[in-house]
Amino acid sequence: MSGPTPDSSRDARPTLEAVAARAGVSRATASRVVNGGAGVRQPLVEQVRKAVEELGYIPNHAARTLVTRRNGAVAVIIDEPEFRIFSDPFFSRQIRGISRELNAHDAQLVLLLVEGSGDFDRVTRYLAGGHVDGVLAFSLHTDDELPAVISRFRVPTVYGGRPGSSGDASEHAVPYVDCDNRGGAREAVRHLVSLGRQRIGHIAGPRDQTSSLDRIDGYRDVLPEADPSLVVDGDFTVEGGARAMAHLLEHHPDLDAVFAANDLMASGALRVLGRHGRRVPEDVALVGFDDMAQVADVTDPPLTTIRQDVEGMGRLMVQLLMQRLNGDGTEPDSVITPTRLIRRASA
Repeated sequence: MSGPTPDSSRDARPTLEAVAARAGVSRATASRVVNGGAGVRQPLVEQVRKAVEELGYIPNHAARTLVTRRNGAVAVIIDEPEFRIFSDPFFSRQIRGISRELNAHDAQLVLLLVEGSGDFDRVTRYLAGGHVDGVLAFSLHTDDELPAVISRFRVPTVYGGRPGSSGDASEHAVPYVDCDNRGGAREAVRHLVSLGRQRIGHIAGPRDQTSSLDRIDGYRDVLPEADPSLVVDGDFTVEGGARAMAHLLEHHPDLDAVFAANDLMASGALRVLGRHGRRVPEDVALVGFDDMAQVADVTDPPLTTIRQDVEGMGRLMVQLLMQRLNGDGTEPDSVITPTRLIRRASA
């Protein structure tokens, strides 16, 4: 004797036809409402939505894509080694801002990491497949292949940070969101000057990134006659800041202040100053850049730094991208966000 027959009515997923019948509309009308199409009167929209909720209907993604020509996904591409992305709080804060804003627009974040030239083939294939509606790309370098790859497929894009020369590879300028790197650097160095410091060094970021170059320019705006050897390159890491600080102390033992281009390098510099018996701020005043709570609040002494709204910048990137996706074809303007000095005990 055969066993019991499963209750197919209980196990079957509700169909679009069932939604249309419950709402008292045609299948075509139900499809337009469910999949985001236009041209349906508001009372019918409300009837269909009520039927969807009552039946627990889950829209078919492929059908929605055909109607809206959207995937509901945005690629976030970061051109940095994996260890930097997961060790530098800058990236987690920016991704958090992006994620929250994408959630508000009912869009999915797809994270693509680019560690070397070999990864560009993978990214190229993914973008060519039409899997995403747009791209948010940040931490670009001046010799980056990424802008050319993105422009080849004409994917709507917004950059995080002002692109360098290769960022202009597309026919039209790509909008970007950045902070006032140069102005923030000027404020940091002016603060050190106001404290009476005479020998001020700068630990710079990588010179293939515009943020680093802008912060060097801000330093030189205030100290145009400074010895060029007072500017030492770092790499935006704790270890890079420590190496640069050791170099500065070796070549400039009379140093009495340092402006580091980010908080991680400032924390590395602080460790080296302690090992060399230099008191902060009594012997050497120290200022960072970013105001990352995970760094600035836990250093000893707490770090004076330049604050930029990293999470807010991530949100702005999404807002500009949505303007491009939903607009009339005109490009939104790039946005430069303000910075400000946060005074703590290190300077």
